[in-house]
Amino acid sequence: MIEDLRLLPRPFYLLMVGSFINRFGHFVIPFLAIYLRQLGFEPAVIGYALAAYGAGGFLASILGGYLTDRIGRKPTLLISTFGAAGTMMLLAFAKTIPAFMAGAFLAGLMTSLYYPASSSLTADLIGKELRVRAFAVHRLMINLATACGMMTAGLVAAHSFFWLFIADAGTTVILGLIVLFGLKRGIGRKAAAGGAGWGAALPVIAKDGAFLRAVAASFLVAVVFWQTGSTLGLQVTEQSGLDEKAYGFLLGLNGIMIVFLELPLTNWTRRRDPQKTMAIGYAMLCGGLTLLAFGSSLTMLVLSMVVLTVGEMISSPVASTYMANLAPDEMRGRYMGVGGFSWSIAAGVGPMAGLWIYGISQELLWVLCGLAGLGAAWLIMIRPRMPDVDNM
Repeated sequence: MIEDLRLLPRPFYLLMVGSFINRFGHFVIPFLAIYLRQLGFEPAVIGYALAAYGAGGFLASILGGYLTDRIGRKPTLLISTFGAAGTMMLLAFAKTIPAFMAGAFLAGLMTSLYYPASSSLTADLIGKELRVRAFAVHRLMINLATACGMMTAGLVAAHSFFWLFIADAGTTVILGLIVLFGLKRGIGRKAAAGGAGWGAALPVIAKDGAFLRAVAASFLVAVVFWQTGSTLGLQVTEQSGLDEKAYGFLLGLNGIMIVFLELPLTNWTRRRDPQKTMAIGYAMLCGGLTLLAFGSSLTMLVLSMVVLTVGEMISSPVASTYMANLAPDEMRGRYMGVGGFSWSIAAGVGPMAGLWIYGISQELLWVLCGLAGLGAAWLIMIRPRMPDVDNM
């Protein structure tokens, strides 16, 4: 494992450092539901603002994939980082639901432009034989930052939500400066001289059944995962009687587990059948939240997060590698953009639907999460088989 890490190039690690700084300060969205609830808005109304964030992310998946292949990885990253910082400050001064929806839409748009470009640049820099390890390192950095950031955010939110917006914008600017001055000229500049439009890619993607099933399964899992940044916060602060600090530390537990366990776990997952690995992981991830149907004590909350995180560690690096490897080199940005659709659409549908169901019955919400996980596992297990991740 150490030998593999030494083979990863310097620009990749520079990107990881920037991602760490940015994700450490990715404070606002996970706490937005609690913030709006404290302002007096109802759960269903809060869902509209979070849905607007998802809608911006969906548009970014389309636009980001195109820009990644047309103008290049690095320019797209710069548009995303500096744009996200500016829109986060607009969101900080919003007072009404329409203003929150507009700010959240722009924040989702600018923030999510980053992912197709970042994933494509990672795949560009890393050979197929090391991509599982590279994506695992990427997730390790993000989750280490998330663990530290969410715990910090919980402490800050208990005193002032405004400083969450400031920190979020500031760290995103730092990431933009690292990309601007750290990536050498020519790295991630332009991926294709022509044919970067969606017209050429969509017919190819439409015939790629394995890729489309993976996207559909990813959508179901993403709908469930987005509950951790919306309904779970209300469950902790309203149903369990805990505070923002407890919610922050609960999210931090997810990151800590991934930091210490995911890289060693990839030594096991990369040698296993990817279909079975992803199916087991998806079922566990969603089933973790289903445990909350049986109670929401602190012990049950921790157990739920542990099961969810194990499922995430099993499935996510394999899924990321699989989608990257299915993509033709000249269409990788658009493939990753379509892959991002699942999370972007879920970012809108998941919180909105979850908060609506939460207002009816918390137990029903958590049971449906488990059923979604079983549906995702079924989709992944449909033949033909996925490529062997060990040979990717």
